[in-house]
Amino acid sequence: MIINKTAGLRGDSVPWYFRKAALGPRVGKRPWGALVGILGYPQFVDGGRVTAPHVGLYGLTFEWEVENRGIVPNVKVELDPQAWRQGRDPQFDDTVEAVLDQLEKSPLPAYKRPAYPKYN
Repeated sequence: MIINKTAGLRGDSVPWYFRKAALGPRVGKRPWGALVGILGYPQFVDGGRVTAPHVGLYGLTFEWEVENRGIVPNVKVELDPQAWRQGRDPQFDDTVEAVLDQLEKSPLPAYKRPAYPKYN
């Protein structure tokens, strides 16, 4: 999974779930570390609103898991604007390399397709 330091809430939550499920490597830069929620603030008389985050992610290890830390990548890769302008994406390239390496070390299982049922 490519992770990015400029991503917001989903930039931390999806990599957090990905890490918890042990689905594969995380490549890129650590997201900024904010998994907080904003719930039900009343509207002002003029229709405007003000919000403040007040819900965080308390994990199964009995501690705050993401807030102010973010999700650490397995492979750290800097964003490279010059490479991007040249049509290359180092984060994507390194992600593909990491996934192919993981598949080589731990190939996916081969599943046998069941016979089609015969309905009479």
